[in-house]
Amino acid sequence: MEFSEVVRRRRMVRNFDPDRPVPAEVRERILENGLHAPSGGFSQGWAFLTLEGDDRERYWGIAAADADEKYVGWLTGLRRAPLLILAFAHKDAYLDRYAEADKGWTDRDESHWTAPYWYVDTGMAVLLMLQTVVDEGLGACFFGPPADKVAKLYDEFGVPAGFDLIGLLAVGHRAPDKRSPSLKRGRRNTAEVVHRGHWGNHLA
Repeated sequence: MEFSEVVRRRRMVRNFDPDRPVPAEVRERILENGLHAPSGGFSQGWAFLTLEGDDRERYWGIAAADADEKYVGWLTGLRRAPLLILAFAHKDAYLDRYAEADKGWTDRDESHWTAPYWYVDTGMAVLLMLQTVVDEGLGACFFGPPADKVAKLYDEFGVPAGFDLIGLLAVGHRAPDKRSPSLKRGRRNTAEVVHRGHWGNHLA
C-alpha cells in the first residue's frame, strides 16, 4: 500500500471479527516496525506486552469490570479483538542514557527535558504500529484502560515499577462498526493549525 494511502485510511476501529486471529508473522511485523520509531539518545525507553487468548480475557476481566454504562457499547466491540498490545514508557531509560558521558546530565534532573520524551517516543512507536496494521489490511484502536484499574493490571501481569502504561492497541480484522461521533467535529486544516514564520501567520 502506498504510504499516503496508509495515512489516509488510518482510523480507530472499535469492532472486530472474533473468529479471525492475527497471524503470528503479522503480529511480529507490527511489533518490529514499532521499534523503528525515533527515541532521544536512542534510549528506546519503551516496552510492550502482547495479550492473546486467555491472557486477553485476563485483561478484560480487570479493565472492563464495573464499566461505565456509556462505554459498554464500544467495549463490546473492542473485546472481540484477538490481539492486545499494551505500550509502556520507561523514564529511567532516558534519565540513565542522558547521564552518560556523551550527554552529561549526571544529575538526572527532569527539568533538562522540554517534554517527557519517554512518552513522546513511545507514542511514536505506537503510531508506527497503527500504520503497519493498516498496511496489513487490519484494524486497530488505541485507547487507555480506566486509571483506577492500572494497579490491578500491573499486579496481574507482573509489570515492574518504573514502566508507565500509556495505553494499548486492540488489533484484528475489522467488523462493521459505528464511526466515532467525535468525527463530527471535523478535521482541522493547515490554515487553522500551521503558523508560518510568526505565530498567527497562517498564509502559505
